[in-house]
Amino acid sequence: MSVHDTFKTASVLLVVGSAVAGGAVAESAVREYRIAAGPLAVALNQLAEVGGLQLIYDAEIANGLRSGGLSGQFSPEAALSKLLSGSGLTYHLTADGNVLIQRQALNQRDEPTALPAINVVGKSSNPFFEGEDPYNTDYNRHNATTATKTDTPLMQTPLSVKVVPNAVLKDQQAITIDQALRNVSGVSNGLGGSGTFFIRGFGSYINYRDGVLSQGEYAHTEDLENVERVEVLKGPGSILYGRTEPGGIVNFVTKQPLDTPYYSLRQQFGSFDMYRTSVDATGPLNADKTLAYRFNLGYQSNHTFQEFGGNERLMVAPTLRWNISDNTVSTIKLEYSDIKEFGNGTVPVMGNRPAPIARERNLGDAWNYQQDEYVMLALHTEHAFNDRWSLRHRFNFKNYNLTMSAIHGSVADPATGDVGRAFFGSNTDGQDYQYNFFNALELNGKFDTAFLKHNLLIGGDYYRTDYRVSMAGFGFNGDLYDTSNIYRPTHRATPPTLLPTDVTYSNSTVPWFGLYAQDQIELPYHFHVMAGLRYDNANVIYSSYGEFGSGQSPEQTSERVSPRGGVVWQPIPEFSLYGSYTENFGAPNFWGRDGKPLPAQTADQWEVGAKTELFDGRFSATLAYYDLTKRNAPIATYLALSRAVGEAETRGIEFDVSGEIVPGWNVIGAYSYMPFAKSIKDETDPTVVGNRLNNAPKHNGSLWTTYEFQQGEYLKGLKFGAGMQAVSQREIGYYEGAQAPGYVTMNLMTSKAWQVGKTKLTAQLNVDNLLDKTYYQSIYSYGPTYYGNPRTFMGAVKIEY
Repeated sequence: MSVHDTFKTASVLLVVGSAVAGGAVAESAVREYRIAAGPLAVALNQLAEVGGLQLIYDAEIANGLRSGGLSGQFSPEAALSKLLSGSGLTYHLTADGNVLIQRQALNQRDEPTALPAINVVGKSSNPFFEGEDPYNTDYNRHNATTATKTDTPLMQTPLSVKVVPNAVLKDQQAITIDQALRNVSGVSNGLGGSGTFFIRGFGSYINYRDGVLSQGEYAHTEDLENVERVEVLKGPGSILYGRTEPGGIVNFVTKQPLDTPYYSLRQQFGSFDMYRTSVDATGPLNADKTLAYRFNLGYQSNHTFQEFGGNERLMVAPTLRWNISDNTVSTIKLEYSDIKEFGNGTVPVMGNRPAPIARERNLGDAWNYQQDEYVMLALHTEHAFNDRWSLRHRFNFKNYNLTMSAIHGSVADPATGDVGRAFFGSNTDGQDYQYNFFNALELNGKFDTAFLKHNLLIGGDYYRTDYRVSMAGFGFNGDLYDTSNIYRPTHRATPPTLLPTDVTYSNSTVPWFGLYAQDQIELPYHFHVMAGLRYDNANVIYSSYGEFGSGQSPEQTSERVSPRGGVVWQPIPEFSLYGSYTENFGAPNFWGRDGKPLPAQTADQWEVGAKTELFDGRFSATLAYYDLTKRNAPIATYLALSRAVGEAETRGIEFDVSGEIVPGWNVIGAYSYMPFAKSIKDETDPTVVGNRLNNAPKHNGSLWTTYEFQQGEYLKGLKFGAGMQAVSQREIGYYEGAQAPGYVTMNLMTSKAWQVGKTKLTAQLNVDNLLDKTYYQSIYSYGPTYYGNPRTFMGAVKIEY
């Protein structure tokens, strides 16, 4: 059983153990231990797994404690004594044969007690659904779930994974996806502030929540108020998740109920009349703590630096966890989000650069509007047969709706500055919907065969999306077009009146079924092998009517078997080398100019790299080289209209670091070098072959660091931070005719925390784009760009208890 990294009160004991098939084993035997330095709770978990021990302790006493690790052969009692050395904790054997770990009494010295044979059966825990200490300030994480769906140490994972913990999001006052992902190498912004992003040169608007597909749209914007950490798997991941983009997977691990009460209220305020209120409350609902809840709320309103611009955001997320029995736990989560954007305007291309208009100038109109609304219901249930085998069921339903009404221009005439504008609207009759259903059943077990140790995952999932979209724009109605000028903008007072013949209605159903198996094998001489296989079957049922309708399209069926394999060699606990090969499968998620779905996408990737953990496991780094090829990638030719690129390839090097260098000094950094990102085959348009891909910078990096004083009556709790982000030139479109120039921005922060009784009070100030750099944050593939924010101040006051 794995260690829960959640708060526990003194009356609630945490049990960690390992079952042995066929009965008890003489646990006093000497065994080989290779446990890296790091958090004490993680080390105790690994000791229990290897030594077959049952450890019982109050998890709160391990919070903030670290272990120097183990490397060599030890008896269980000697290994436990070494891990607890210097921690202020001791242990003794209870009457029922358990090992009880407690705080050591003052001036008390306990001699180690020999540990007898122990055979444990108990409830396991899915790492997707473990809560974290809300006060945790660590920038580093030793384990992640997204790459393998098991709680695997990153040092033993043959793939590149970056975790952005909640401590980073708090220090940077990150609210949206693009703010969180700037800490990850190889990731570029998509559409300004939206859920679209580019990983390793390929775009995606699909993300995941707690390992479940959270289908969105190209304009969807995610709120981070209910997010505990962001995990990014670089490269293909469809073997475990089905529908994915090959550049990588962004997985939002949400906040979970805790057994210890915790409450926080944060009020943020900043530039452009920005006000944001956040609430986080959690704790048990009954005396035996079989029921626990969590409630998160975020509300924000603000203007923007651009005339007419503004936003209003609401996110509400209640969660209930029920420990049905010692072996079964179920969690239900409801999340509602409503995000409105007003007066948003883009910057058109003029010549080979974005048009030179002032940041505050808006070539759109005051009535430009977008509303992004969804409701999500998730149910997760897990049953542990024993400490080695468990069965998990996950269900997720989401109803997403996007309403747009806007007029924009894409290209400006260099001679006159004239910009032809076109209207686009969606959900024109208010009856659009997008229903997403997800069901998955997984069996996870650990067993040994001879000298091999297996961690087996077998599962199946079914995903289905049904949507109805009504769109208007780019048709034959001349009232949907007009001309403005970058020097002398003109604006319409109201949107154009839509005629019944201006609207195109589309209906689509995409059922998707998959079966998968993965085995993680620990071999002698510190080798770890991972192998997996997945079968996918996806159908596309599509019809469209109205101005650009093509009627009922023939049903398309795609199926594929995709493999994945990798190997890790970890000669010492602090260093590992890895290599992997992965294939990816993705069904059509766009439609072409002919009104038919684009062909299924496939991809493959080779990757090699090295990982290290330093400073007693407080600091980690990953260096990776990848070669990724994608076929039938969709590219936008004009807003919702797309076509498929025959074949595109990216190659590059990525470097990620995160963690604590000395007590109080944290850092998270990322750098990617992508010298090759080109179209290598395109039968539809051979002229683009050899051109660099859209929005794929050759250089992209960020660095963020903070220092918090640990001592001193007045200095303790005082924190300073600074950071930068640098992005080189990016291509706008696929013809290398226009480019967005590179940029560098600087950020600062300071905060001060006070402990007032049981309450923690924190005041914080962040300054983004300190030097007020004018830059283009994100770009469309067909021309328009978005300016990044000018110098922006963000203050916050937070109360926690």
